Amino acid sequence: MTLDFPNPSRSFDEARNAVRFIGHDGMFEIPFFIEADALASTITKGGGLEAAEAACLAAFDAARRSIHDGARKLYSRGRQTSYIITAADIR
Repeated sequence: MTLDFPNPSRSFDEARNAVRFIGHDGMFEIPFFIEADALASTITKGGGLEAAEAACLAAFDAARRSIHDGARKLYSRGRQTSYIITAADIR
């Protein structure tokens, strides 16, 4: 099976300072978290990124394709119960 992202839902996890989203491998749900710092690297210089929920979610939406690609690469390295995506994972 391959990792897909049929549900566009995402939410901000204040405790982790990350955006949470779900991938699906067949019938299995796989939780992913992308650090707010990683999202900052997806915005062009000068745009800035406050560590606010709305800014993180907007950055996630703008970079969704590359984030999903990074999540697939991370997932292909080995199965875990959840994954944390860093800036290095989406370059």
